[in-house]
Amino acid sequence: MPDLPSHNGLEGAFLANRDRLLRFLIARGAGDAAEDLLQEVWLKVKAARPGPVASPLSYLYRMANMLMIDRYRTQRQAEKRDRDWTETMAGAAPGISDAPTPDRTIMAREQVRLVGQALEQLGPRASAIFRRHRVDGIPQRKVAEEFGVSLSTVESDLRAAYAALAELKERFDEA
Repeated sequence: MPDLPSHNGLEGAFLANRDRLLRFLIARGAGDAAEDLLQEVWLKVKAARPGPVASPLSYLYRMANMLMIDRYRTQRQAEKRDRDWTETMAGAAPGISDAPTPDRTIMAREQVRLVGQALEQLGPRASAIFRRHRVDGIPQRKVAEEFGVSLSTVESDLRAAYAALAELKERFDEA
């Protein structure tokens, strides 16, 4: 009889507790995606660097939970994007242009210029961090890694950007 590969560490914990992990995902609301999420956990386990993990089962539960949260956030963002698109396009009437009037276009361009100016006044790092997080949708922790700064630095830069934009919005609302 051929020797089967021995599974230890994370792989062994995953294989020994696969059903428990699946029940965990279902209980947390993964529904039909539970099997897919479990497959993602397995792929991450297989790709992980070998090394000791103090509590492999807890590690696997945490990994499964984080994947489920990521999937939920992605799904929620896609639904919001679709809903926003539908709302934007719902007002279109045949034969009537949805294009803004020329004066609104000029005003919008001026506001965009002022927003860009306000962000640039914060400095290149704060401006880039704001765009990376708010425009590109990158989580703050990943932005911190990309820029080689601490999470608190990212949060501080974002607070400064939000404050500058709130002040600018007040000016827009007064006009």
